[in-house]
Amino acid sequence: MLRILFLTLCGLLTRTRADPGALLRLGTDIMNHEVQSALDESHILEKMAAEAGKKRPGMKPIKGITNLKVKDVQLPVITLNFIPGVGIFQCVSTGMTITGKSFMGGNMEIILVLNITATNRLLQDEASGLPVFKSEGCEVILVSMKTKLPSSMPPKVVNKLLDSTLRKVLPTLLCPAIDAVLVYVNRKWANLSASYFQVDFSPVVQLQEGTAIQLAEAGEALELPEGYAEGSSQLLLSATLLTAELALLQKSFNVNVQDKTIGELPSQTTETLAGFIPEVAEAYPKPKPLVTQIRINKPPRVTMKTGKSLLHLHGTLEMFAARRRHKAPVSLFRLETHFNLKIQYSVHENRLQMATSLDRLLSLSRVSSSIGAFREKGLTGLITDYLQEAYVPVINDLLQVGLPLPDLLDMNYNLAELDIVENALVLDLKLD
Repeated sequence: MLRILFLTLCGLLTRTRADPGALLRLGTDIMNHEVQSALDESHILEKMAAEAGKKRPGMKPIKGITNLKVKDVQLPVITLNFIPGVGIFQCVSTGMTITGKSFMGGNMEIILVLNITATNRLLQDEASGLPVFKSEGCEVILVSMKTKLPSSMPPKVVNKLLDSTLRKVLPTLLCPAIDAVLVYVNRKWANLSASYFQVDFSPVVQLQEGTAIQLAEAGEALELPEGYAEGSSQLLLSATLLTAELALLQKSFNVNVQDKTIGELPSQTTETLAGFIPEVAEAYPKPKPLVTQIRINKPPRVTMKTGKSLLHLHGTLEMFAARRRHKAPVSLFRLETHFNLKIQYSVHENRLQMATSLDRLLSLSRVSSSIGAFREKGLTGLITDYLQEAYVPVINDLLQVGLPLPDLLDMNYNLAELDIVENALVLDLKLD
């Protein structure tokens, strides 16, 4: 079973590294969704409203009001703006009603619309090495106020209550909401520009028994292409990363085929082969079933050009004549071969799926032969059809399990739009 760990964080907000791997660009679309979800899940404003009337250390009472209660907290609206090299400017717009009893007697009610603003600085946790947000500079800005106060309260007392005391107390009451929401957001980080922030990864590609596959040198830094919507989010997977992942499966790319009937191919016997190599008929006047072995002797390699991705396979193809009574088959010939499979990518159940088809048979050269010399090029058509009908379906079954994608912020990759660019696959992430 394939196990891919996306845990090694290499650099934040950098475009200078040339290491291969993966690159994540988080825009305001994903971040807005995550912060809004955290605020909704935590119900932090409602909890603070419920605690508002209780005496707590460090909480200043609102002078002139007793039996304080906060109610009718409106659903907050989150606005985020990225600050290059710093983090995120966050604004939480909401409304609420403060009720209580006036020190002069009678009930009072203050209906507020306000903005809670803060800068969420992007830092790196010393213990885990993971990115975390920490808020600073929290302010509460009153947008509007409506009051229902006892008529006996003089205007000067009302103004002092609203303009002075209330403005001093509200930050103490509400700013902790920003910190509490960031706790929820930070818990969702597994790993991680003016309208986005960008994180480079060097993922570890690892076998079950713990052997890591080294990623080849890419030579150039990963770069997301232009043209994506402002504030949108993308995940870029390098060709070198996919190559390393498929290297785990190299032994599984070795295939033995001994079925007499394969798809639309002619019957797999020495008689069919004799139509291409007459010497086979001399050696086997009576038809014998064919057994074919394909061995991949170099690690599979993925390449990508704009709009097209190929899987390069180097190995041998050996054909045998089967014998009865459990006797070992006889080798007819062994060919060195290089062929490409075209890869189509998709995402299913948050795993990267690959479906292949034969692109080209690039070379055939004879390594050994028990039937004498023959022209390898004469077999090009037969081997091409054989690879497409017999070999490719086996590889597609192998790849059906899919490759795991980074587990970040509970992201739903199934909605992503996929683009093949130079040396990389881009997942344009969507919320719905």
